[in-house]
Amino acid sequence: MPRQKEASDSAGDRAGHTGRYAICAHGLTKRYADAEAVCGVDLHVRPGETFGFLGPNGAGKTTTIAMLCALARPTSGRAVVAGADVRTQQQQVRRGVGLLFQQSAVDPDLTLERNLYLHARLYGLPRARSRARSAALLELTGLTERRRHRVRTLSGGLRRRLEIARALLHEPGVLFLDEPTVGLDPHSRAQVWDHLARLRAHRNTTVFVTTHYLDEAEHCDRVAILDRGRVVAEGTPAALKAAIGDDRLRVRTGDDAAAAAALREDLGLRPVTAPEGLTVAVAAGPRQIPRLCAALAARGVAVHAVSLTEPTLDDVFFHHTGRRITPPGAPLGGDGNRP
Repeated sequence: MPRQKEASDSAGDRAGHTGRYAICAHGLTKRYADAEAVCGVDLHVRPGETFGFLGPNGAGKTTTIAMLCALARPTSGRAVVAGADVRTQQQQVRRGVGLLFQQSAVDPDLTLERNLYLHARLYGLPRARSRARSAALLELTGLTERRRHRVRTLSGGLRRRLEIARALLHEPGVLFLDEPTVGLDPHSRAQVWDHLARLRAHRNTTVFVTTHYLDEAEHCDRVAILDRGRVVAEGTPAALKAAIGDDRLRVRTGDDAAAAAALREDLGLRPVTAPEGLTVAVAAGPRQIPRLCAALAARGVAVHAVSLTEPTLDDVFFHHTGRRITPPGAPLGGDGNRP
């Protein structure tokens, strides 16, 4: 009997623990015949939180979302989403979440209101409720005036807003957005994030978004950085950047090789050489600039330019993995192939 009570208490503790979160995953793993796509992921996302899953293409973000939405069965591990277990309560999970796929899921030849009405009926909503929900979400997303336009006439950003409305028709507690702005121009991307901010203000919806755009991750309350199927860091964007500490000084000189030697030997710094100059990680960057320039002047090295930047999430990724999310020369908002 004592052993049974101990097991019962443990089960109760787990239920209470997962009940505090909109998403709770422990050791979530997905293996295929020749690869392990997701390797023991742990996640805890609070109700009403905007949570970002940041990582390069191929990191395992979409596979993780598929498991959390009960669209793919985990090889091992456990997850509870919107109060339902993804292994044993798949239908409850699917009813409790909304999902925006990378690919468009609306009919371009139908009007906006017809698209929403048909999707609402597919969710099982009665006719009157389907019409009411469609009208309410067109209003929420600022698309009421376009309700009788065909979807093919919309810009990319407006179409994405319609797809977010579609994902909210059945009033899910958790909204999953898989690369919601991929392929959009910067203005359209900004519009989508403005809309998500309004959505959160109106509904307090839990939003779980995957992205490889660094600037988008800054919109999130917390971020988990995923690399090769593993979470390598997690926290608020500010805390993740503060954890690696140092500012970055970027220096262009008349002789980068001599400058690098001077910084190593005279100041004990560890400069990194790149085609655009030297990068040096330093604490209290503004106070270090005069000291650095004086050391280089003493060696007869001409300083052409010095700039100071705070750590970025790309620096955080590099700190934990030795690689960058963005390739050299690409803007920090994208991958170099997209706007």
